[in-house]
Amino acid sequence: MADKNTIELIKALRERTGAGMMDCKHALEANDFDIEKSIDWLREKGIAKQAKRAGRTAAEGLTSVRICPKCGKGVICEINCETDFVAGSDKFHTLVDNVLTYLMDNEPKDIEEAKAATATAFTDAALAVGEKLDFRRYAIIHKSEGEGLGSYIHMGGKISVLIELAKEDEQLANNIAMHIAANNPLYISLADVPAADRERELGVARAEVANDPKLISKPENVKETIAERKADKALSASCLLLQEYLLEAGKKVGDVLKEHGNEVKSFVRFQVGDGIQKDPNQEN
Repeated sequence: MADKNTIELIKALRERTGAGMMDCKHALEANDFDIEKSIDWLREKGIAKQAKRAGRTAAEGLTSVRICPKCGKGVICEINCETDFVAGSDKFHTLVDNVLTYLMDNEPKDIEEAKAATATAFTDAALAVGEKLDFRRYAIIHKSEGEGLGSYIHMGGKISVLIELAKEDEQLANNIAMHIAANNPLYISLADVPAADRERELGVARAEVANDPKLISKPENVKETIAERKADKALSASCLLLQEYLLEAGKKVGDVLKEHGNEVKSFVRFQVGDGIQKDPNQEN
């Protein structure tokens, strides 16, 4: 039965439930093309609710991190939902824990593979909590022999940090991870700033120098030097080693690391919803 009337029924059912075309077709066929029974059929299977949630924004949720000392690796992830209420639920916490276990055991090559492998778990959890859920991102850090890993989870999972040090020192690693959570550095040092980021900052600095009446008469090479210094100063605020250490006033993070004969190899900081555009008209 694929006549015009059937197509109209499928269209009407889609408009009322938000379910996909094939789901609507199957629902109608299973219910003698009765719209109301088909709606109930889709609701019972969770398809209608799930489809309606597909276009919503999942900007709340949790980040979390786990370290396995024996296997020498750490994993960190961000899982999103729609509301803080669900983020605090046992079912959502269980989902996050299961994702961390999956990441630790399987090490997927990318987020697409990770999403495909956990799709059933997310579908089941979404039906259980009644919200759209999303596996947004993850990272895995492997340490070499002698190196150390540390972590910090802030505000129950609003921010999580995973850090790798050149030498094993759990306390120092965890403390610097705490600093990273609070101060949000983007780079380890100025040398790690990508060329594109530095050029963008340099462009801003050059414009400021060009518009400064006190510098108009300066030679071009002097203006360029001033612009470079301004760019470095601006970027240094986002460099971990140049930030004032959270736990010791008057000292830079780099100074503390030198005192311990250590260095930061890498770090990952995830903050829930960072960069996600929320829909102000979305109802909870």
